[in-house]
Amino acid sequence: MQIVFMNTFEKHAEGAGNGSARLFIGEDQGQWSVEWQEEEESGQSSTVWFEGTSWEEMITSFRHGVAKVMGAGYAPVIDGMLEGPRTAGGGYMTMLHCYGELNADQELFQALREWRRKAAAAEKKSAYLVATNRMLWMISAFVPQTEEELNQIPGWGKMKHASYGADVLAVTAEASRSTPFPLDWVEDRLDPDVYAAWQYKQKENKYKLLMDRQQEKKRILTVLQQGGQLKQLEEDLSLSRRELLIRIEDLEAEGYDVEPFVDRELSEVPQSEQQLIWDAMAAMGDRYLKPVLEQVYGQGEDGKSGRQVEQWYERLRLMRIRYRRKSGSKAV
Repeated sequence: MQIVFMNTFEKHAEGAGNGSARLFIGEDQGQWSVEWQEEEESGQSSTVWFEGTSWEEMITSFRHGVAKVMGAGYAPVIDGMLEGPRTAGGGYMTMLHCYGELNADQELFQALREWRRKAAAAEKKSAYLVATNRMLWMISAFVPQTEEELNQIPGWGKMKHASYGADVLAVTAEASRSTPFPLDWVEDRLDPDVYAAWQYKQKENKYKLLMDRQQEKKRILTVLQQGGQLKQLEEDLSLSRRELLIRIEDLEAEGYDVEPFVDRELSEVPQSEQQLIWDAMAAMGDRYLKPVLEQVYGQGEDGKSGRQVEQWYERLRLMRIRYRRKSGSKAV
């Protein structure tokens, strides 16, 4: 095994002296490994963070582990492993995000979540499109009670205020608060060590999400190569059929051959229907699917079951994969 990277980490534990550790990246005939070695009173302990042939997966596992140990107080001798500086300086908006998450009023947060749930259901859209959890944390921590105050919450722009401002202020009007507006006091109130640990946790979560996506990608490719179908992926990964088809569209854009899968999924769709979809995409473009759906199936969503409409969109996405490959068009 050839060591291609090594870094030393130090940790100062108050009242217990200094701790040290080393991080290695090794390579042996295309096989990558990432190993963390920590010095303990009883000796040395080793943890393997990654073993495999994928450079992309190795780097993501490496950065996820680095973010985790730095959040726990370890400082590297050589910095720059997380695409940013070791010292968590951040900016004003990031500080508001941190303070909001760490100081959210849980009762008010739950009341805001219930408002968001009802608003999303009424508009038939995903809850995060109404307001993200991060935004609700900040609102519940800072408790804006006027339009001017609400507009100081990062991400709360004119469009959101026009749609939801009155409803949110009606919820916050019932709550008390102990901090003022404007929010220029937040930087002085945040403990630097707590803020740094929070920032490393955000990076850890980011890389964990990337790791999960990489594993899902491997599973999707394995199933496709084995002749599997959408139903099997849905059961294996607990993802919606829509989300799976979006992932498969992304794989096609990356250059993977998913045409055999498309053939299997479209095998029971009449050729005449496939031709109508193809002609509609040729005439209208393939970026937006709703106009294509209306062209092929009429104003079909009205009066139809949700499953029927979902099935139509599945067929459109599958045909779009084929159309883009054969026509040379690309997703935008």
